[in-house]
Amino acid sequence: MTSAPAVEIEGLVMRYGDKVAVDGLSLVVERGTITAVLGPNGAGKTTTLETCEGYRRPQQGRVRVLGLDPQAERRELLPRIGVMLQAGGAWSGVRAMEMLDHIASLHAHPLDTAMLRDRLGLGDCGRTPYRRLSGGQQARLGLAMALVGRPELVFVDEPTAGMDPQARRTTWELLEELRGDGVTVVLTTHHMDEAERLADRIHIIDHGRLIATGTPTELTSGGRSATIRLVVTRPFPDSAPTSLREDLGPRAEVRALDAVTLLITAPADASTLGRVSRWCEEHDVLPESLTLGQRNLEDVFLELTGRELAT
Repeated sequence: MTSAPAVEIEGLVMRYGDKVAVDGLSLVVERGTITAVLGPNGAGKTTTLETCEGYRRPQQGRVRVLGLDPQAERRELLPRIGVMLQAGGAWSGVRAMEMLDHIASLHAHPLDTAMLRDRLGLGDCGRTPYRRLSGGQQARLGLAMALVGRPELVFVDEPTAGMDPQARRTTWELLEELRGDGVTVVLTTHHMDEAERLADRIHIIDHGRLIATGTPTELTSGGRSATIRLVVTRPFPDSAPTSLREDLGPRAEVRALDAVTLLITAPADASTLGRVSRWCEEHDVLPESLTLGQRNLEDVFLELTGRELAT
């Protein structure tokens, strides 16, 4: 059914021995969107996506991709999806364009490989063995391999890892063009600005469960309008978050991001800034920077999980 979601997961459970990697996860990816699936290392996102791609069989729950069972209907599904792996996917000694041409030969109506080569900047490394490509070149080749078969749905894992800023922007533009052509993109990334820029919808998972979902605007607006990031010259005492929270009152939230950084979520007004400055003076804290701005996706992610997106 063309009206079915691109991806539909209901109550997925996956275990490795006694460890529960995915714990009753349910989420939906609508067609023609760029959807980001974010989570700290060990959150269960890789296992979830490998199940969607047909590499793993659900232990409990139901998974449908383009309306199909990735296991029982794998032969029908595979020609309709593309998968970009974070690493690997090509033979060590094969030349870049040889690998892309080989993948193209496996599809009935592939894209023109010369077009992909030029678009993704692979011309200078087309005759270079895969093992000698830089990380960014390997990522660009992996993306080309995922797209050459004209997929309806493409899973991209860290699509801009190792890329320079120009290649990164070119990749963003290509993914946005795919969405414009009706292709569904499921994105995993450790670059929060990338998810915030590209995604129509974001699913954040941790400990195998969905803990937040929404558009970037919905997730970053929350119940507060702004944040204050306080960075100091020497580590805060352990009591600093509690002390500052008590000083600011019940409408404020204070979180230690690291030893020298506090994130304050509170009304964005001069009174709040003044009270933070007075607190620093009263507690002999020397600020290195005190910045006011809207919450970004990284702030939300840290608030929800308490962990950074480690690479």
